[in-house]
Amino acid sequence: MNREINLKIKSKHVNKYKNGYPLIFKEAIINIDDLHKEGTIVKLVDEKNQFIARGYYGKQNKGYGWVLSRKEKTKIDRKFFEKKIISALNKRAAFYNNPQTTVFRVFNGEGDGVGGVTIDYFDGYYLINWYSEGIYTFRDYIINSLKKLIEFKAIYQKKRFNTEGKYIDEDGFVLGERGKFPIIVKENGVKFAVYLNEGAMVGVFLDQRNVRKAIRDKYSKGKTVLNTFSYTGAFSIFAALGGAKKTTSVDLANRSLPKTIEQFSINGIDYEAHDIVVEDVFNYFKYAVKKNIKFDMVILDPPSFAKSKKYKFSAAKDYKNLLKEAIAITEDKGIIVASTNCSSFGMNKFKGFIDTAFKEMEGKYKLMEEFSLPKDFGTIETFKEGNYLKVVFIKKIK
Repeated sequence: MNREINLKIKSKHVNKYKNGYPLIFKEAIINIDDLHKEGTIVKLVDEKNQFIARGYYGKQNKGYGWVLSRKEKTKIDRKFFEKKIISALNKRAAFYNNPQTTVFRVFNGEGDGVGGVTIDYFDGYYLINWYSEGIYTFRDYIINSLKKLIEFKAIYQKKRFNTEGKYIDEDGFVLGERGKFPIIVKENGVKFAVYLNEGAMVGVFLDQRNVRKAIRDKYSKGKTVLNTFSYTGAFSIFAALGGAKKTTSVDLANRSLPKTIEQFSINGIDYEAHDIVVEDVFNYFKYAVKKNIKFDMVILDPPSFAKSKKYKFSAAKDYKNLLKEAIAITEDKGIIVASTNCSSFGMNKFKGFIDTAFKEMEGKYKLMEEFSLPKDFGTIETFKEGNYLKVVFIKKIK
């Protein structure tokens, strides 16, 4: 049983928590020195010791833990987690019945009532991501609930917090029958090779499903496509299957070459008809300008933070300049797919970056359509930061 302590909240933040804000953040806490062991149940109280909410202490980059209930009598036990998982599974029932898409998110952290943990489905395999040592202390409740509620080939996990040598898994395997990797999953009929047993990333970012579909179905036919920060080339695969004349995938990581070749190959596409470039994206932009290479479509999906030998990139500070680089090598009437997963700003500010970039380049543009997280990535209204994905399709007029 995880012990409980009272966590005193500064008066100016009390209403925020009463209104449903889920993240326990440092600036709100009066007695922060009382927090010692992650996984401790915390009872949030006001300065008169009146109950506000109950949650847990778990440090991650976003804060010091998460609110789990605003009902005073709620017990944080196995039944609590089981109810949350049942609710999440019910919301995704339709996803299980789609043979064209066999990969999706089953549980989306605070969007499903428990911040700090996500669960993804990969054609019978489940992957749990733990984002703090605090939430990891509840692992038995969550894993046993899954074991009771679902049929699975196997359950894997990734500990996405600094373990300092503790809790190290060889390959993340938890239960079931070990997978033979890669496992092949489908998204809107397109195949992905997925590795649940390697590092933090599995081979595809599930939150871009609707964006990839739009690229394939509406934008890529007959086009030359540049996919920057391409990772395993997922956008390139969808563009190629949508009839793109040629795709060019650029990523600094050496692994991007074999991984992208693999994704092309399992979809029956001749990867040699496309360019896969292991290069710093910023250097590639300069190369394209120098050689006067332009594209009908440029896809920008950088990490929120990136670092190479020569460059540091922060989406909040540098996205506007990245857009200017893309504008310079996009054909007139071409499309720029501008995407960011940075949670520190919203869609309006992102559109401001777009507007400023075009003004500074003395260009004109038209916003075609925009995307945020798909339905399986459920979010809550009281935590805007949770709806982090912002994607805008921009037509460059001149």
